[in-house]
Amino acid sequence: MSVKDKIAELRVSLPPHVTLVAVSKTYPAEAIMEAYEAGQRIFGENRPQEMSAKQAVLPPDIRWHMIGHLQTNKVRMIAPYVDLIHSVDSARLWQVIDREAERAGRTIDILLELHVAQEESKHGWNEAELMEWLASGAFRELRNTRVRGVMGMASFVDDREQVAREFGRLKTAFDRLRAAFFGAEFDTLSMGMSGDYPIAIECGATMVRIGSSIFGSRSY
Repeated sequence: MSVKDKIAELRVSLPPHVTLVAVSKTYPAEAIMEAYEAGQRIFGENRPQEMSAKQAVLPPDIRWHMIGHLQTNKVRMIAPYVDLIHSVDSARLWQVIDREAERAGRTIDILLELHVAQEESKHGWNEAELMEWLASGAFRELRNTRVRGVMGMASFVDDREQVAREFGRLKTAFDRLRAAFFGAEFDTLSMGMSGDYPIAIECGATMVRIGSSIFGSRSY
């Protein structure tokens, strides 16, 4: 099945309120163009250097999402054009993004990454620590970023109930944060990938990040 056909099939299967991020990390610009020509405009990358190289040669109306762990010293590279940063996992990173957004003369949309999986290797805030930092009110001084919601990853396991529990924790945290600190603009719950996105949608995802189901197996 072609990339175009896979995009079309996904669009039919996703509810209207769920946004598709085509995860293009490691795939060449030619593959991205296939998806682009099928109407896809949002692409996710996890390395700033790779994303910037592709952004320079691909159509300007592509909306680039940074979905991988982001080092503070790489923020400046993507600040002029990135559409949404999913992986804000610390106050320090948030502050740097805000500073670089101001330098670039724009407001950058971000998601707060929460750690709910069993794997310690995954990044993200501890929910209690995030709630404590938000309660301090310090984030209200960061006026060049707009917090749009929450991102997270479930454990990479075959236990459907465990995955659903972890996605459920993300949804609960999303609702709690929206009610306590944010308003109507806090509307994005990014969770679910090729292997588990149907469960994520059942649990309330509004954005899914799908790569291999569109582009095929990766060659690292």
